[in-house]
Amino acid sequence: MAWHEWPLMLFTVLAQTSVGSFLVLGGLLLSGQLSLNEENRLHKAMFFLWALMGLGFMASTAHLGSPLRAMNALNQVGSSWLSNEIFFGSLFFAAGGFYWLLSMLNKGTPQVRKMLLAAAMLIGIVFMYAMIKVYLIDTVPTWNNIFTPFGFILTMLLSGLLFAQLLLTGAQSKQAGHKLLPVAGAIAAVVSLVVTVLQMTDLSSINSAVTAAAGIIDNMQQLQLIRGALMLAALALWFKPLITSDKPTTLLLAPAFVLMFVSEFIARGIFYGLHMTTGM
Repeated sequence: MAWHEWPLMLFTVLAQTSVGSFLVLGGLLLSGQLSLNEENRLHKAMFFLWALMGLGFMASTAHLGSPLRAMNALNQVGSSWLSNEIFFGSLFFAAGGFYWLLSMLNKGTPQVRKMLLAAAMLIGIVFMYAMIKVYLIDTVPTWNNIFTPFGFILTMLLSGLLFAQLLLTGAQSKQAGHKLLPVAGAIAAVVSLVVTVLQMTDLSSINSAVTAAAGIIDNMQQLQLIRGALMLAALALWFKPLITSDKPTTLLLAPAFVLMFVSEFIARGIFYGLHMTTGM
């Protein structure tokens, strides 16, 4: 586990959770399935989404050593994926936050707000693409493979879908009990477990002149087992309303989200802990 990379671990997981959740909620808001009262309550609940995104950016500045260095990281927008990530992340935060503010204050026409919402959703997708590209580095074979985009997208699905349902439940939306979200989460969890097994198998084939990828993290199997157990516990709480035919509640989904978030945080720590370079 690369605990020293905790700012990046927090930033990436929080950002992916926020974008994943925003895409789900944005899709619902654009679909017209919510009543006006539901929309108003959901917009209030979305405060917590932007709080998560804000915490993510605060964590990212800790990685830079000084918040003032954030401006330097934007010097190569268009030619550096790191600069692109920061640029589109900031743009997503600004566009999505502006949409949210207009909705909370009931300013602007519904058409303008919908256009801004759709634009923010598109920017969020580009932000996630740029984040993935940052880590596809030729000289880091443990990152430069299909498992990096899989891991980042699965965090969007697992944490994002669950957080979206938590906010919908808090907003007392009829969509909060929709079966699609937990079912999609369960499918993502199965894919995640399969990808984990495949990745651990693939690590045995990655070696440099000084180290073997499979031996970089001593307690890899234990960490993966803990991560898997937390994920399954989160799924159990997430699925309970479906099994018992009850309405989902925040008291049930909040601990489920915490368990899922910790599971993905451990996965991201493993990801950063697997950093190695080719050659000496």
